[in-house]
Amino acid sequence: MPAGSGYRVCVVGLGSMGMGAAVSCARAGLATCGIDLDEGRRKAFAEQGAEAVADCVAKLPKPINAVVVLVVNAAQARQALLGEKGVAHALEKGASVMLSCTQSSDDAKALANELEALGLHVLDAPVSGGPVKAADGEMTVMASGPKQAFEALKPVLDATTSSVYEIGEEIGLGSTVKIIHQLLAGVHIAAGAEAMALAAKAGIPLDIMYDVVTHAAGNSWMFENRMKHVVEGDYKPRSAVNIFVKDLGLVTDTGRSLKFPLPLASTAYGMFLGASNAGYGGLDDSAVIKTFAGIELPEGK
Repeated sequence: MPAGSGYRVCVVGLGSMGMGAAVSCARAGLATCGIDLDEGRRKAFAEQGAEAVADCVAKLPKPINAVVVLVVNAAQARQALLGEKGVAHALEKGASVMLSCTQSSDDAKALANELEALGLHVLDAPVSGGPVKAADGEMTVMASGPKQAFEALKPVLDATTSSVYEIGEEIGLGSTVKIIHQLLAGVHIAAGAEAMALAAKAGIPLDIMYDVVTHAAGNSWMFENRMKHVVEGDYKPRSAVNIFVKDLGLVTDTGRSLKFPLPLASTAYGMFLGASNAGYGGLDDSAVIKTFAGIELPEGK
């Protein structure tokens, strides 16, 4: 949708994914506002094309046609939308909300029910792709919800995604697909860390091990991306250990609710939980390798 159309977007949560989505919306010509409690993030978006930034919706121009929620979890999403200064209270009937945090199916359904009772269109639309794809407007969205919500959010989806998977009309299906995706992502990181730890124990240079795997059948996107951080000794968080404590917790909860065994996911969850307990929770999720004893790892410059 071209600039000047009167369509205004508000991105709630200007972290790595939210910032990318917000910048992509602004770059596409949408009037885009941002909400974040962190002043530095607000300033960063203000310098990259924001119409306005604030710590609450009351300070933003109106009306807002679409809201994209890219906070950490369900509790933050509920607070941001329905809390005392929640965005939903400032929206007119017919506005749309894209719930893009990773949350359980039940949490997505409950939040959507309350938003729909306010006359809002809701899309259960978790995202993937990482900060680079978010910044390039090439996120993958796995979404469920009514057709009206997809239509209302089309300008946002066009601006921020390369792939939109329409899972169905039932809220909660999108969240379930994202949880299954996170099962794979978390297990791949944990398995990659275990393999690199074994290489370190055997005295194999990790840069050589990394090069072999990334040119052979054992490679995965997560190994190639995350184990590069290990080789470089760089654990500044792109996605933190604690994110996978949360996400793999949702995975195991989903398995338990369905009475379905998830042995690999449960093991990976234990590894990330152990890393968090050891004090690595705020580091990059590749830091799960630090829980292996008796090995020497590269140190960053």
